[in-house]
Amino acid sequence: MAKRALLVGINDYKDPNINDLKGCENDLKSMRKVLMNCFGFEPEDIRVLLNDRATKCNIMERIDWLIRTAKSGDYIFLHFSGHGSQIRDRNGDELEDHLDEIICPYDMDWGGTYIVDDELDQAFRNLPEKVLLEAVFDSCHSGTITKALLPPDELRDNNDTPRNRFLEPPFDIIFRSDVERGLSVRGFALKSAMQALNHVLWSACKDNQSATDAYIDGRFHGAFTNYFCGHMEATGGRISRLGLFRRISASLLHGGYSQTPQLSVPEDFGIRQSYVSD
Repeated sequence: MAKRALLVGINDYKDPNINDLKGCENDLKSMRKVLMNCFGFEPEDIRVLLNDRATKCNIMERIDWLIRTAKSGDYIFLHFSGHGSQIRDRNGDELEDHLDEIICPYDMDWGGTYIVDDELDQAFRNLPEKVLLEAVFDSCHSGTITKALLPPDELRDNNDTPRNRFLEPPFDIIFRSDVERGLSVRGFALKSAMQALNHVLWSACKDNQSATDAYIDGRFHGAFTNYFCGHMEATGGRISRLGLFRRISASLLHGGYSQTPQLSVPEDFGIRQSYVSD
């Protein structure tokens, strides 16, 4: 069984009007360490895109690498740490809220340089059967559509102020989504691809919450990624997804973070099976 991973983290965005984050680079370092120490990945099987290398083109090319090289029985892992948001659904597949969720690459702009959940769904439809995909998104695809990031001045005044990983759309996007039909928002999903066997999706928060870029033990991290990696390291990977989910949820609650992680798996998936067998 081959193992391959793509880790994407963006602290510094190209557009100066996008509030930068501080924990995404540390998220990638922690996740890479966990993949090697707990999941048995070799360094050459992990590709990393950080900051200005994490353009939309590069991210989609690396996702294509994950899919193109996958064979039955393989395990592939995708982790994204950065901003997320929503845009107006244009193809009519969002029947409930009429919004598409997006992750924001380094060269994010509202003219189309973003990655829509539809694009990821379409890409992962091409995975061969019996390939296990585990996707982890530590970004905010939730909260009210008008919820803003903390003002830049406030962030500069206090270096350890937690940062919201939700990127507020510009006024015209908000207008179309909020005024035209009174639309609501929901959490991130890989849509129909998630219904396939062996697709596992972790999200950092519920659909009415925000993911946090938090100052923990002297460093910034995504709060979710911090506890995901911490509990994996503490158990050496000898923990089930259900057990990991419960521990992350308890840690976020104990730490005072108003976000609840989400775990989506097929109904017949072995959620109680440990990552690493004794």
